[in-house]
Amino acid sequence: MNCLTLVSHKLCPYVQRAAIVLHEKQVAFDRRWVDLADKPDWFRAISPLGKTPVLVAGDVPIFESAVICEYLDETIAPRLHPEHALTRARHRGWMEFGSNVLNTIAAFYNAPDAAVLETRREELRARFMQIEPEVTGPYFSGDAFSMVDAVFAPVFRYFDVFEALGEPSVFDAAPKVRAWRAQLANRPSVRMAAVDDYERRLRDFLTARGCEISRRI
Repeated sequence: MNCLTLVSHKLCPYVQRAAIVLHEKQVAFDRRWVDLADKPDWFRAISPLGKTPVLVAGDVPIFESAVICEYLDETIAPRLHPEHALTRARHRGWMEFGSNVLNTIAAFYNAPDAAVLETRREELRARFMQIEPEVTGPYFSGDAFSMVDAVFAPVFRYFDVFEALGEPSVFDAAPKVRAWRAQLANRPSVRMAAVDDYERRLRDFLTARGCEISRRI
């Protein structure tokens, strides 16, 4: 295995996704941090889209979190994807769904006023109700941690901060998702994927947005 470096931003959920997979594989890797508000030339050279994460394997950069996770799953045991092709395809579909939920979360915390915030909150509730029937517990698909779990752990981490700020839960009608969220929060790979001061950093980020949540903080 080539030496691995995960080029990271401290709040990026897609970086956390890749870090979770690396920790699940129990493979050594380095972190190189980047400020996306002031992108250095070396980062622009390896990230054509200007986004994190980038995994540098030896001297070869791999960009886009989904591609990084697929590469890791193809090259390092244990496999996090199901062996059965049809089940694997369904899991990949729910991974894409998880990425779409991240877009809805961004729309939520960028809501300009209370009315839009409540609309976005209902959209999030609806999203989690869509996935509720698919969760078999304790993880997404039973006892085995899968790539879908790696995708949703950073999703759920946002709500730890939202709820600490006094925002109502969006999981009240989704007991299986609530239990899944709690299970993932206790997973060592999930805990190690985020920086120690993640909650403070996210709170500071939200405070500076100039949106409805900023005013509530």
